Amino acid sequence: MRLFKLLLLMAITAGFFYFLNFSQQIGATRLPPMGKFLSPFAGFWQNGTQVDQLPTALELPELREPVDVVWDDRHVPHVFAKNAHDLYFAQGYLTARDRLWQMEFQTHYAAGRLSEIVGERALPLDRFQRRIGMVYAAENALKGMQEDPEGREALEAYAAGVNAYIAELDEISKPLEYKILDYSPEKWQPIKSALLLKYMAWDLTGRNNERAMTRTLAALGPELTDKLNPYYPPMQDPIIPSGTKWDFEPERAVMPANTTPPLDDVAVEQHQPDPFIGSNNWAVAGTKTAQGHAILANDPHLRLRLPSIWYEMQLSMPNLNVYGVTLPGTPCIIVGFNESIAWGVTNAGSDVLDWYRIRFKDASHREYWHDEQWKPTIARIEEIKIRGAQAVIDTVFYTHHGPVVETGSSTNAESATVPGAAMRWIAHDSSQELNAFMLLNRARNYDDYLQALRAFDSPAQNIAFADIAGDIAIWHNGKFPLRWKGQGRFISDGTDPLHDWQGWVPREDVPHIKNPQRGFVSSANQHPTDESYPYYLGWDYASFTRGARINERLMELRAITPQDMIDLQNDALNLTARNLLPAMLAAVESQNLTEGEQKVLNVVKAWDYRNNAIQAAPLIFDRWRRILYDLMWSDEVIRADGNLQWPRSDVTIVTIIEQPKNNFFDLKATANKTESFEDIAFQAFRQAKDELEAELGPIGKPWAWGKASGTDILHLAQIPGFGRTNLFTSGGSGIVNATRKYNGPSWRMVVELAPAGVQAWGIYPGGQSGHAGSYFYDNMVDDWVDGRPYALLFMRSVNEKNEKIVAKTQMRGQP
Repeated sequence: MRLFKLLLLMAITAGFFYFLNFSQQIGATRLPPMGKFLSPFAGFWQNGTQVDQLPTALELPELREPVDVVWDDRHVPHVFAKNAHDLYFAQGYLTARDRLWQMEFQTHYAAGRLSEIVGERALPLDRFQRRIGMVYAAENALKGMQEDPEGREALEAYAAGVNAYIAELDEISKPLEYKILDYSPEKWQPIKSALLLKYMAWDLTGRNNERAMTRTLAALGPELTDKLNPYYPPMQDPIIPSGTKWDFEPERAVMPANTTPPLDDVAVEQHQPDPFIGSNNWAVAGTKTAQGHAILANDPHLRLRLPSIWYEMQLSMPNLNVYGVTLPGTPCIIVGFNESIAWGVTNAGSDVLDWYRIRFKDASHREYWHDEQWKPTIARIEEIKIRGAQAVIDTVFYTHHGPVVETGSSTNAESATVPGAAMRWIAHDSSQELNAFMLLNRARNYDDYLQALRAFDSPAQNIAFADIAGDIAIWHNGKFPLRWKGQGRFISDGTDPLHDWQGWVPREDVPHIKNPQRGFVSSANQHPTDESYPYYLGWDYASFTRGARINERLMELRAITPQDMIDLQNDALNLTARNLLPAMLAAVESQNLTEGEQKVLNVVKAWDYRNNAIQAAPLIFDRWRRILYDLMWSDEVIRADGNLQWPRSDVTIVTIIEQPKNNFFDLKATANKTESFEDIAFQAFRQAKDELEAELGPIGKPWAWGKASGTDILHLAQIPGFGRTNLFTSGGSGIVNATRKYNGPSWRMVVELAPAGVQAWGIYPGGQSGHAGSYFYDNMVDDWVDGRPYALLFMRSVNEKNEKIVAKTQMRGQP
């Protein structure tokens, strides 16, 4: 019996030892070695201490001269260096100090390496990232960026700074996420900075609808397809004012005799970027402002995460003093201002990605048919390492179009060839976007801004500009393929060279305007021009609503102040409701309503069209509109063999307002009745009311827009408890304050370009620190929800005195 007890005790001890020192798989969740995680000496307890303590001095041998860092009360570092090497070294070190895990995790995601951290569940995503050529794109971009000596120096110095911080880490100081996920950081290389830029490029330009549009064309024919999703949508208020004259002779792409796309396209498992990526920016001339100074505003709309996508900094050295936000992992300031200019970006939305149907000679995929001949592919072997499992080998075949993301499994009986789908993406090409930002960081006037834009190819952006001389401008900037009208709207024929990109739109011909007569420039991802513009750049731009509302307010306002611009960024007017709701109300008011239905309708009737968080009317309208759209279009777009492209929202609005008897309102399910708009509007209202009551109870406080449809900011790895959820936000989709469940303004910035001294305000929904135990992890979230940006401390010298300064650190090389 004693022996049995002894053996049992030894077994329990061994099991406990194993549990504490090795990771455990429980269902789909893998736990870290709990001994390391719970250790009072090196576990998560240590991450709750000292993360906000700032050193007064740092010895870093790689520095050539001392660097001074001034910390303000929001943990923003203001970096003063004497040379470029030390400036970007310090930027890399300080960013890693606050955001190392985020930087690393995002590069693993971009490179298709998440399986190394979380195991087999990430394999489909990793395979897709490899197949779309993310590393290939980063390699090409790095070559381009390193052609410029200053770009090479910045990338290498930044990497050295990151690695200097990594070298200081031990098990105690390692960021908490490494302990939870049980892995360690690896050495930073310049390719990782390039990967982060491509990660952002895919987020902004990777979304596409060629397959859905091709299915729509096959099902509905060209006339109805073009009617539901026109080349130029109605109600547009373009970036470049309508009626602008184009003083150039355009180059023309040769259109093939047959533009009908291959209708038997290859299915591609796609991990699409978020469809609600967008942004607002505008610049107002001094003739419209209270103080006579130009004012610029910008708020990029992105997926919201903790740690935040942005990191706020000031970078200063001789001939450079710039402030703004940067992407953690990349040098320079991406959106910001200096002592002379300010710039802001929105996504251009023009088409820079096409899918091609490839005809392979056989199942080996070694040759493909193009221009009446068989051409060789280039095979790239991808080894995907998987934690706790054997590595997976995947071969990606590259054509002159780009990587073949998916190959068909069956042959065409008539030709005995194998189909495939290749992706042509502008971000695969060599580029110099980092060099463009370096030029913007030190630009002094419009000519300098223009020089910087010429170096920027991808992702295409609307880049607004203002300077202390009073100039304002905007360029729909990027490297755009020279296309025939409609090219890339559907799956393209990969065998015909006339379906290839036939050159580039000359940079001087891309849409732009400087100092317009109306006194402002603006963009909100809408169509860049009216129909007179002679080049075809794409068709699927954002709805008119945000752009029209911004332009409406800027036309109305006089003696504009920075506070007016802050108010406009927080504007919650629902232009869709202002256009649609009168017709919807008229359709329902004539019906026999129950007491409960009348009560709900009265709430909407009293609404001022603003999506304020405390109101119930925005929630009622939103649900009502969604059901109405579904009833209106489901017969046309929902198919057993794959959904078709949904009609544009502006087409829906025009159809409702101008054609209430259109056949689109007739429901096929009711064979003995022909519905009109009034019929389905009432049906949608009743269904919306019933659904909301079932979910939230009788109309009351739970129906508040901000409570029922608020915003969640999740942790980047979705670790429970590390995010901020149920934020009581105003605004919504298609509204200037473009908050959604997981998206919203990721950085709000307003800059007044006064010659005597630039002033600026800014905020993002997060905090400077990436450490969940830090006060500065999410300290700005509540003020962001309330629309209260901070006055930014833009220092002119390291010796400047200001009550916001809380600490100073000197970084110096060892003697």
